[in-house]
Amino acid sequence: MASKRDYYEVLGVERNASEEDIKKAYRKLALKYHPDRNPGDSSAEGKFKEAAEAYDVLGDEKKRAQYDQFGHAAFAGGGGGPGGPAGGFRDLNDIFERFGDLFGGGGGVFGDLFGGGGRRGGRSGPRPGRDLKIVLELTLEEIDQGVERSVSLKRQEACGSCSGSGSKGGKPPAPCRTCDGRGQVSRSQGFFAMTTPCPTCGGRGAVIEDPCSTCRGSGQQSAKAEIEITIPAGVEDGMRIRIEGEGDAGEPGAPRGDLYVVVREKEHRMFQRSGADLLTEVPFSLAQLALGDKVEIPTLRGRVQMAVPAGTQLGRVFRLRGQGLPVLDVTGRTPASQAQRGDQLVRVFLEVPTKLSEKQKELLREFDRLDQERTGSRSFFEKVSDYFSG
Repeated sequence: MASKRDYYEVLGVERNASEEDIKKAYRKLALKYHPDRNPGDSSAEGKFKEAAEAYDVLGDEKKRAQYDQFGHAAFAGGGGGPGGPAGGFRDLNDIFERFGDLFGGGGGVFGDLFGGGGRRGGRSGPRPGRDLKIVLELTLEEIDQGVERSVSLKRQEACGSCSGSGSKGGKPPAPCRTCDGRGQVSRSQGFFAMTTPCPTCGGRGAVIEDPCSTCRGSGQQSAKAEIEITIPAGVEDGMRIRIEGEGDAGEPGAPRGDLYVVVREKEHRMFQRSGADLLTEVPFSLAQLALGDKVEIPTLRGRVQMAVPAGTQLGRVFRLRGQGLPVLDVTGRTPASQAQRGDQLVRVFLEVPTKLSEKQKELLREFDRLDQERTGSRSFFEKVSDYFSG
C-alpha cells in the first residue's frame, strides 16, 4: 500500500501557513479536481478526495496540532483521535456537504457551478440525515474515571404515517417530468454546458403528488430520543466524540447522520490541568519548610503522603508520579492499562499568618536577630536601601 503524502504537501502550503491560506489552497484544488469538471477521470477524483482529507485535518485546529505532533499516526485505524476522524467521508456527498459552505450559499460553488450539491450521476439519490452536535460538561473527577451519560435530544425520525416517503398512504413519489427523474437539468451558456439541480423536484428526481398530512410531505417528524454516551477517561476540553448513526434520519434508503459530542471541562477549585498532568498549590508554614515535614496532599482519588525536606524553598514543585489523569493514545482511546497516567505537580507557597499574638511577634523578632547573627548578613531591606543610595 502506498504511503500517504504529507498533508501540507497535498495542499501546497508551508507548515506555518495561516488558516486562511489553507482554506484558499483547498478551494483552488477542489475546483481544479472536482469530479464534474473531470468526468470519468479517476485520477482527478482521487486528488479531490486527497485534498478534502488534508483540509479536514489542517483546517481543524485540534486535528492540525495532533498531525504536527504525530503525523499520519495520529489518525491510524480511522479513529481520528480526540479531534475527530480524519477524512471520515462515506462518499463524495460527505465532502460536498461538509465543505460546501467554503464557497458561499447552500451548496456554494459545488451547487451553483456543478449542480446537485456536487452529487455525481443522474439522480442525486436519497439524502443522508444531518449530523447533530451536543455539548457535554464534565468535571475533572468524571474525566479521571470516564463516564456514561444518558442524554435527551430532539432529532428527525421517519414519519410513521407514510414510512418516510412523504406521500399519503406511503405511495411512492412519481418521477419528475421536468428532469425525467434525473434530478438535474442542463443548459448551455456560451462555450460551457451547465448542469444544475432540477427546479421542480429540487434535485430529488421525483415529486410527491399527494403529500402526507402528518409530515406535510417532508417524510420526517421531530421526536425525542434518549442516547447512551460513553466518554473515555482522559478526554480534554474541546474534544469531539463521534457516535455513528445517532443523528437525524435520512431519506428512505439513506443512512442516518452522526452525533458529535463536544466535551467542555468544568473549572476545578483546586486543580489546574496541563494535558494529563495536574497542578495544585499547597500552603506550608515557615516551620514546615525550614524543619521539614510529612504532609497529606489531596489528589483526585484521595490523599497521599508527601515528604517535605528541611530547607524547602518557596516555589519549589514536587512531582507525585501517576497521580494525574489517564493518558489517551493517539486514536483518542484510553489505554487498557490504567497505569499510564500523568503526574500531579505540587507547588509550595508560604502561608503567612495575618494575626499574631505578642508572644509570636517577640519570637519572630528573636528568630530574625539570631538568624542575622548566624549569617553575619544584613537584612534584605538594608541591602536594597544601599543599592538605591549608591
